[in-house]
Amino acid sequence: MDKLKMETPDLAQANIEKLAALFPACVTEARGEDGRLKRAVNFELLRQMLSDVVLEGDEAYEFTWVGKKAAVVEANRPIRKTLRPCPEESVEWDTTENLYIEGDNLEVLKLLQESYLGRVKMIYIDPPYNTGKNYIYRNDFSVSSTEYESEAGLIDSEGARLAANPMGAARFHSTWMTMMYQRLLVAKNVLSPDGVMVVAIDENEFAALAIMIKEIFGESSYAHSYVSIVHNPRGQQGLNFSYVNEYLIFVYPNNGKKYLADFPKDETDARTLRDSGTESDRTDARMCFYPFYVKENRIVRIGDVPDNAFHPSAANIVMEDGTIEVWPMTDDGDEKKWRYARQSVEAIAENLEPKMGRKNMQIIFNKNEGTMRSVWSNARYDSSEYGTKLLDNLFGGASFTFPKSLYAVLDCIRAVTKEDKNAVILDFFSGSGTTAHAVMEMNKDDGGHRKYIMVQLPENLDESLERASDAKTKDSIKKTIRFLDRIDKAHTICEIGKERIRRAAERIAEENPGRPFDGGFRVFKLDDTNMTDVYYSAGEYTQDLLSRLENNIKPGRTDLDLLFGCLLEWGLPLSMPYTSENMEGCTVHTYNGGDLIACFDETIPDAVIREIARRQPLRAVFRDSSFAGSPDKINAGEIFKTLAPDTRVKVL
Repeated sequence: MDKLKMETPDLAQANIEKLAALFPACVTEARGEDGRLKRAVNFELLRQMLSDVVLEGDEAYEFTWVGKKAAVVEANRPIRKTLRPCPEESVEWDTTENLYIEGDNLEVLKLLQESYLGRVKMIYIDPPYNTGKNYIYRNDFSVSSTEYESEAGLIDSEGARLAANPMGAARFHSTWMTMMYQRLLVAKNVLSPDGVMVVAIDENEFAALAIMIKEIFGESSYAHSYVSIVHNPRGQQGLNFSYVNEYLIFVYPNNGKKYLADFPKDETDARTLRDSGTESDRTDARMCFYPFYVKENRIVRIGDVPDNAFHPSAANIVMEDGTIEVWPMTDDGDEKKWRYARQSVEAIAENLEPKMGRKNMQIIFNKNEGTMRSVWSNARYDSSEYGTKLLDNLFGGASFTFPKSLYAVLDCIRAVTKEDKNAVILDFFSGSGTTAHAVMEMNKDDGGHRKYIMVQLPENLDESLERASDAKTKDSIKKTIRFLDRIDKAHTICEIGKERIRRAAERIAEENPGRPFDGGFRVFKLDDTNMTDVYYSAGEYTQDLLSRLENNIKPGRTDLDLLFGCLLEWGLPLSMPYTSENMEGCTVHTYNGGDLIACFDETIPDAVIREIARRQPLRAVFRDSSFAGSPDKINAGEIFKTLAPDTRVKVL
């Protein structure tokens, strides 16, 4: 029950609403005396709208919104954070080159930009679509002080990192655009010179995002292609039009070179060939009931139409000679009919080449490859069929809201990395982990060694359930929570993503023996810096206080925490192999064969320092507190000058 306002109406805002109906372009946003944003009038533009002559004044082509300048400042602001390794949640920690990172993606991108500067061949992201119903990332994490953030309204009383963005809010578009602008500015730094970024989006922010991307990447430096993905042709969610399209924005260097691999023309699968309606009427279109006969992955002939128009209850029947008789059944055994009459298929039978899948058959009508099409209408892009159902199948009935079709992502990866089998692929809105799944599928198909980096905010699903406004979404979240309870996992999106990758890797391995691929991943979690406050502001402490703060490292931080913190500091990738050994009672860590050697023991004998120096690593790291005083530290430096003059030595 709403409360009485107990105040007079805001007539200015009421008049602006009336003005907006006549001149929507003249209504903008401005900050009021209370610091809040409200609708305002661009009087200069209104004057021009009401004039039949050109009025004086400067004009410029510009794209701006409330918060854009602050977004640039925030993107460039340094942070005191780290990524803490979690081997216990990882798969094949010692050997994998894949990464799964939990945390706010803006902060994670800042931490990764030195280690992966110009090294990422492909960025694929599927950000929140700004529908007015979802929750998006907060826009400002400028300082580590929780008190300041709370006072500034940057996080809620419980420290939540997600914010509501209802469509009627004054900053509806500005909030979303600020969030995206910050992240794209930082993400550009990790993209390789020949790298490609792919962004999935729907009609709500397509236009704004396209202009934003052009501004960040440059219209002359990068080409921009827009691909329409047709999915869910049965959808009826629109009032006047039923929206069945989403879009992919491809961003790639504009230097005349071809970066996107050729695509097979006119690909289609068995689901597309089948009738899309309900169970077919056997008396209708008899010529659309016939079998394909497949042997050694080729269609050897096309069978006859049965006299009674009935076909067997099994979808695939193995004949005595090993030929497979394929009828137009669904994966679940429901009867269908082919879309095309037998004669139509016979006319192009010479160009048919099937690829047997797990349950159905993919057929390519034309084996030649060519330039990618700007409309992807294949049925495999349907997020319901190859997103939701695929994930349900992996999880044994658990649900997840709106996962991307595996093939919508896989075909993007194929287009960009077909000729680069060692590519690094980054997804910093990783959701259910579709991109990781697609990378593994691609590597399985062509023997590649592509690596993925998944980044996802560990959004709490219990809180999402409380915020959900419709019954369908609530039911889906409840199913997901019940699934996580069954496998004894926390109720976060990250746990769904990690479990999906584990199960997808297991299934790919089971169904494709003899085709090796990297099915593991290293888990990292965003956290505050490993270092205490005195590490950053020792000059602010008196001498007597410093004596009690000799250890710069926070309690509870492990050698592994410190090692990977050093990798971020020195700009080394987090996916390389490392070893640990006992040396004179000390634990010595060697990363990637000598890119870095570290020892974080409280006391390190000269013999250990000498042995590390003899190995001549590129970098060496020790605790500052490992040395009793300046003479010991100077002595260690002299040892390295003598035995490893090219080694860069630092302490923390």
